[in-house]
Amino acid sequence: MTGLFIVVAALAFLMLAAYRGYSVILCAPIAAMGAVLLTDPSALAPVFSGIFMERMAGFAKLYFPVFLLGAVFGKLIELSGFSRAIVQAVLRLIGAERAIMAIVLVCAVLTYGGVSLFVVVFAVYPFAAEMFRQGGIPKRLMPGAIALGAFTFTMTALPGTPQIQNIIPTTFFETTTWAAPWLGLIGSAFTLTAGISYLEWRRKRAAAAGETYGTELRNEPATPPDGREHHPLVALLPLVVVGVVNFLLTRWIPGWYPAGAQVELPGLPQPLPVNAADQVALWAVMGALIAGIFTILAFSFSSIRAHFAEGSKSAVSGALLASMNTAAEYGFGGVIAALPGFLMVAGALKAIPDPLVGEAVAVTSLAGITGSASGGMSIALAAMAQTFIDSANAAGIPMEVLHRIAAMASGGMDTLPHNGAVITLLAVTGLTHRQSYGDIFAITLISTLSVFLVIAVYYLTGIV
Repeated sequence: MTGLFIVVAALAFLMLAAYRGYSVILCAPIAAMGAVLLTDPSALAPVFSGIFMERMAGFAKLYFPVFLLGAVFGKLIELSGFSRAIVQAVLRLIGAERAIMAIVLVCAVLTYGGVSLFVVVFAVYPFAAEMFRQGGIPKRLMPGAIALGAFTFTMTALPGTPQIQNIIPTTFFETTTWAAPWLGLIGSAFTLTAGISYLEWRRKRAAAAGETYGTELRNEPATPPDGREHHPLVALLPLVVVGVVNFLLTRWIPGWYPAGAQVELPGLPQPLPVNAADQVALWAVMGALIAGIFTILAFSFSSIRAHFAEGSKSAVSGALLASMNTAAEYGFGGVIAALPGFLMVAGALKAIPDPLVGEAVAVTSLAGITGSASGGMSIALAAMAQTFIDSANAAGIPMEVLHRIAAMASGGMDTLPHNGAVITLLAVTGLTHRQSYGDIFAITLISTLSVFLVIAVYYLTGIV
């Protein structure tokens, strides 16, 4: 039981520190190393260098370019005036009172189109800020809306979504990303409907109390000076380019670098092997963002030029902070997963008799502990997939259902206060856990509830 207490204490410390506004970059290693110190003091230095720093550096190595390009893309959308043009067109079309729904749907389209949820945060924030400001909606509600659109149903439930959380189960259950489409659609519809209803209820309460967008806020997008108005279709073009190029590169890159491909340069002592299968998603997103950036510059360089130097510095600073926050969380999760207390939790979860309920509880619990949907699901399935498969086969449950439940459960309790995406979202929007985490947690509960709703629907109807 001591090991379990240590894991819980480390997790509670990090969540409390994040909620109270302390730097996760500082507190994540303190929490992780404190847990190691209480478990085995002699392992402190080796675990710090061999697990925490390796995981943290590995995350930064893979994802910092995506964070950087996403931040630059979002900043240029802001400086060009494209965000204003899109927002004004949307407000004319649907009305300011539906701004929350508009932001949720924009996030959903981008995420379902394959854009990383971290990039979605950077890209959508300028639109959301302008839309909420013009609609008089409190800014503190914005993270909940972005989380609903990017972190929930489009990440895990919608059949065919290209997000990693929907890809991981395919390797364990021999399924495709389109597994259990009807269950996925039912879960998506519930999450979207309940989430929008909750956020609209919060908006109406704030309006009744006389609350508006807010003043003295941090990290507010720059409002470009009044000048030539961009046509909404031109303003939308960079987003379309990102989606289309991402789609095309995802399919083209494997053909450019077949298995066993190598790169030879005169200065290399030996050929550089190319493992495109592991990198294709990242390369595709980076290429798509570069194409989107050049599209913005092509149509709006004259209005961006005067502010580009300062704007790019701001984007780089934001990308560094967001990526290092998330990388520190990734390192923390790696350390916690190696501790005896974590293994105790995983072992206890295996004892749940129902295969679907057991899988849902195991995946969402481990995702919550590690602060990562993909990390928690990978750990849970690596340890317990065969147990779930055997139980499901005995009960006549198709592998497609196991796939969909695992994917949806990974996006349930993963968004606790120490989650890297949550911290990135709050950092980008310039808000704190105290101001906005309550709404994110409500969306987290709705997303978690949708998993058990889908399980009930399957058992009652047999629909897949």
